[in-house]
Amino acid sequence: MKVLVVDDDVVSRMVLMHLIDSCGSFEIIEAEDGADAWSQLEAGLRPAICFCDLRMPRLSGMELLQRVKSHAEVAGMPFVLVTSANDKDTVQEATVAGAAGYIVKPFHAEQVRVHLTDFLGQAAGGQDYLAETPAETLRRLGINGERLLVYLSGFQNQLTAAAADLETLLAKGEQRDAQVRIDRLHAGCITLGLNGSAAALKRLAPGALTNDAVQAVLADVIRAVVHQAAKARQCAS
Repeated sequence: MKVLVVDDDVVSRMVLMHLIDSCGSFEIIEAEDGADAWSQLEAGLRPAICFCDLRMPRLSGMELLQRVKSHAEVAGMPFVLVTSANDKDTVQEATVAGAAGYIVKPFHAEQVRVHLTDFLGQAAGGQDYLAETPAETLRRLGINGERLLVYLSGFQNQLTAAAADLETLLAKGEQRDAQVRIDRLHAGCITLGLNGSAAALKRLAPGALTNDAVQAVLADVIRAVVHQAAKARQCAS
């Protein structure tokens, strides 16, 4: 799992990277400022989560957040701001703009751990780290592995169809119908134990849905379904 750390202060960056490393096994990618981070994202970097300093030269944390949220392929990436204690007004503005949360300098390991735990289920790259194990899903639903694979395959087809339907609904401005469709997908994720994907769908703003944000989340949910099916096959073999 890739974690992007963006901070123009090398000491702060190193401290934060160390704290992240102490929370688990992660591939930590560093960027020396917002412009560097954006260049890496444009080049194809797809982190599971980003920790980004608010105040930086060239491209600030707020400006990077705005670019991320307007880019379909990374719009669903949890974006955590790194701030000082006197940045409360800016943090509120960033939250409205789509920031997933914030941590305050000086860093504490528990702050970092909480955010990693909360947002692992939205990991880019298609892995749902908050999903049940296939064995847990089988026990809860009272089905066998073959039936679970049928359910996952059917849900994948449903997600693919929903992506096209939602694009049409949102183009017409039919927010309510689009929300009903998303709620059904959310229920499907809960049923199949894809808890992180369910959380990602739930975070989509009701009444203010955008196609880019919806498509980015759906792409991650589809990858989570594929990943879960692969784990189910491994358990069956």
